[in-house]
Amino acid sequence: MEGIGAACRAPVGAPRSLCTVPELPEVEITARRITRACAGARVESAMAPGMVTMKTFDPPLDALAGSALAEVGRRGKLFLLRFGELTLVVHLMSAGRLQAWEKRASPRDRASRLLIRLEDGRELRLREFGTQQRAWGKLLPAGEVADDEAVATLGLEAWPAPGVEELAARIDQPRHLHPLLRDQRTLAGIGRSWVDEVLWTARLSPFRKGSELDGEEVGRLGEAMDARLGGALEHYERVIGDTVPDKLPMPLEVHRRSGEPCPRCGTSIEAIHFKDYVLCYCPEEQTGGRVLKDRRLSRLLK
Repeated sequence: MEGIGAACRAPVGAPRSLCTVPELPEVEITARRITRACAGARVESAMAPGMVTMKTFDPPLDALAGSALAEVGRRGKLFLLRFGELTLVVHLMSAGRLQAWEKRASPRDRASRLLIRLEDGRELRLREFGTQQRAWGKLLPAGEVADDEAVATLGLEAWPAPGVEELAARIDQPRHLHPLLRDQRTLAGIGRSWVDEVLWTARLSPFRKGSELDGEEVGRLGEAMDARLGGALEHYERVIGDTVPDKLPMPLEVHRRSGEPCPRCGTSIEAIHFKDYVLCYCPEEQTGGRVLKDRRLSRLLK
């Protein structure tokens, strides 16, 4: 049966490329749908089949038994499952998915990392695909969440976007915009998919440095963050019902669309391939007509 909060599902051991890494809009819509479905439900038991999933031991995970889920919140890409005096912080990393299921997991489900079984027979389940166990959870007293390192080190929320002056101060760094905007210590919530969309919308080169942007460009960047991240959420609210589908219908226009025409000017979208990801951009509107060197070709020519 399909998960209530499923962002993507693939067979156990499926390569990461089959699942889009959840970012702010995908985490937010999943949090909203799980809250809608499960708020008020009481916990029967909790366990962590993933041997390295839980990063805390006091309070123990089974301290959740008998408590009710108040809501699922979000900070950046982190889920905050609030159970009264306790909060479970969950990070999906690159291949994890948090789902609410009508039936409980089979003991043979090797993808399960964290199981919160509800008294009504349903289950909140953290699953992870692939061989690496990187998704994690922390059970913390509610009053200590803000001071936890994973939360305290996060930058400003990318949505709603900070004001122009605050955003300018935050990105005033001699770093390229593409990695700078993905740095969760700078802005929380943007990853490899949405950074391409935000920079394309703002008509900014991914290789401009944050410290080089003038006030007008910073303003465009903030407007683009609101338009693309907020727009994605509005899109999800319109097209997704009570159940988040296995594969979210992400409203992407340039990310992973190398070779396709730019939706604004028709120029072919170009890509630069790095070890773990692909950067996509419109050369006409973002790099002054220049096609930037692809790292794969550079290596082949050496």
